[in-house]
Amino acid sequence: MNVLIIYAHPNHESFNYAILRQVQNAVSKAHSVTTLDLYEQGFDPILRFDEQHKRSDLAKNPETEKYRDLISKADHIIFIFPIWWSGMPAILKGFIDRVFTAGFAYSYKKTGLKGHLLGKSAWIITTHNTPSFVVPFAEDYGKVLKNQILKPCGISPVKLTGLTPVEKISDEKRREFLDKISKTASGI
Repeated sequence: MNVLIIYAHPNHESFNYAILRQVQNAVSKAHSVTTLDLYEQGFDPILRFDEQHKRSDLAKNPETEKYRDLISKADHIIFIFPIWWSGMPAILKGFIDRVFTAGFAYSYKKTGLKGHLLGKSAWIITTHNTPSFVVPFAEDYGKVLKNQILKPCGISPVKLTGLTPVEKISDEKRREFLDKISKTASGI
């Protein structure tokens, strides 16, 4: 199986980076794993519409072709990112805007979208500081990515794993979370 990890955190000393390393180490060596670190790649998240950049041409844009190829080849996509102000990092939002485009990830039909990324599954891993009693009611971008982006593009099933409040938990809770991540990743 081809596994694509899309990682979006600027600090390689962060807990998100520890999660990334845990996933990379736990996924079966029988699988082919590719990690796309958006910050390390210097991904340009800015969506442009002008004479040279037509909205109708996004699915054929040569600047994002390598990313579309990675997604096309992936059987399973793992997203790892923090939730900041109820949103994903801007670099990841820009990646979604520029790569998960009409004509590539989906097309329009009379009653909604037709997903083009069928046969793929995903796992979203997020960290944030939302108080745990608020989480069931909060519409953060982990849930938005799952329900309003990936599923309409045909990606299913999509698992969502979140850790909160990441800044206030003990090191023991962090280790427990990393163990949980490792167990899940080893089952891919």
